[in-house]
Amino acid sequence: MIISDEQLKALILKDKIADEKRLEELSSLAKASKIPLADALIQNDVISDENLGVLEADFLKLPFIILSKISIPEEVFKLVPERIARKQKIVPFARDQSGIKLAMADPRNKEIQEFVAKKTGEKISVYLATQKDINNILYIYRKDLQKIFDELLQKPNVSAAEIVDLIVQYAYEDKASDIHIEPKENESLIRFRIDGILHDISILPTNLHDQIITRIKILSRLRTDEHLSPQDGKLRVKLPEEDLDIRVSIIPIADGEKTVMRLLSSHSGQFSLLDLGMQEADLKKVSDGYKKSYGMILSTGPTGSGKTTSIYAILKILNTRDINVTTIEDPIEYRIQGVNQIQTNMKTNLTFAGGLRSILRQDPNVIFVGEIRDKETAGIAVNAALTGHLVLSTVHTNDAATTLPRLTDMDIEPFLVASTINVIIAQRLIRKICEMCKTSVNIAQTDLTKNIPAETIRQHFGSDKEIRIYKGAGCKVCHNTGYSGRIGIFEVLEVSKEIKKLILERSDSDVITAKAVEEGMSTMLDDGLEKVKKSLTTLEEVLRVTKVESL
Repeated sequence: MIISDEQLKALILKDKIADEKRLEELSSLAKASKIPLADALIQNDVISDENLGVLEADFLKLPFIILSKISIPEEVFKLVPERIARKQKIVPFARDQSGIKLAMADPRNKEIQEFVAKKTGEKISVYLATQKDINNILYIYRKDLQKIFDELLQKPNVSAAEIVDLIVQYAYEDKASDIHIEPKENESLIRFRIDGILHDISILPTNLHDQIITRIKILSRLRTDEHLSPQDGKLRVKLPEEDLDIRVSIIPIADGEKTVMRLLSSHSGQFSLLDLGMQEADLKKVSDGYKKSYGMILSTGPTGSGKTTSIYAILKILNTRDINVTTIEDPIEYRIQGVNQIQTNMKTNLTFAGGLRSILRQDPNVIFVGEIRDKETAGIAVNAALTGHLVLSTVHTNDAATTLPRLTDMDIEPFLVASTINVIIAQRLIRKICEMCKTSVNIAQTDLTKNIPAETIRQHFGSDKEIRIYKGAGCKVCHNTGYSGRIGIFEVLEVSKEIKKLILERSDSDVITAKAVEEGMSTMLDDGLEKVKKSLTTLEEVLRVTKVESL
């Protein structure tokens, strides 16, 4: 946002978009999560990204443009090199007798306006566009990676370095979490994992595969003469947006060596709990949990469900200069300034349990244990929580309530479990509907009762016979999937007095869940259906990740 939070508050109140009480709540939430007020307003559906842009443009007395709703002539779009347009967040979108019309996310940037004017020799008319809209349009107009490779292959002496750089740059722009480079009998297949799903991106001649793998080995400081054993390494690539850290895994398979590269973008670790999609009621439970100076906060879910990201979001709130925050992780996903982060190392016997013992001698206030996976780690973590430390960790269980008997299975006495755990966060990641191709459909409520209890449907959608829901039609931005980006669905179990009693009685997880729901806990299915109602995701996606039989 170009305008200040105070100016934004005044505009919101003036246009009666939210009242003063609601605005103060969201302002406090934004400060706690260290995000701009504008992001908090959008995340909580107070105002859309587009309407916020209109509000800001009106305040700045500038015309507002929605690039996604117009057709941009290719010769106009190419007036500014793509790398400059992407870095400066600008798009030339029209040209007439009066000159060039330039969309900008930050119209205060006079230097880039002068650059475009000098380059074209024409007058510049500035329009405000949202950064999200500019990013999407730059994505739509960029050249397909396969076409770039096809053009490169026409040249003699194709550089493996250039190919690797292009693969990484495109994966980063696609917001991919992983790059797969797979040898096939007659080709080399490039695949990106985007929003949890693998997509075939490009095919290269098989004779280039070994050159690409060798280039990656050199960058990762791995042995280039080793082809029969697995190798793990890491590298850093300098991109216009940031210095990108990448974890590399190479294994030999039937047709050659396969490489998987995990992209560790610093932007991926900058999410707040609001950004991740946590409801305010759940956010308050988590907030109450981490405001205590002792006890445990556990995050649970399968691999890739965003557990560590949620814990990092909490650590960033807790990380102040007057306390000592120390972590033991495998691996360290993202660096947090001011936090002492320890990487486990099996070669030196630096395990979770061993590292945790050492951390306790380092005068910590807050401890993050990457995962509780055995009795020894569980015992030390519980003891730390009992002796005045706030301990955060992750556990692999299906839902929040199942975590409690899981700990007792690790020989932790029920009274210790009841005494130490403050909050359990269970979560999954679901794909969001692509905003560029979102469309609505009507569905009969009776169709939903085949998979979801009728009472649950009425609770979220009312008693109308037909329900309006949304889906993505498919476009270039979303790789024709109808989805772009992900958001979390959560259930947050607060260990109340009644829940403590059930733990002491060794009640099973179903009984604990029923009591938690009675006390106001939303299940992951409930949270997912609310996000369907808000047109953030589809029913099929919620049913897929909650393992309910698909529609």
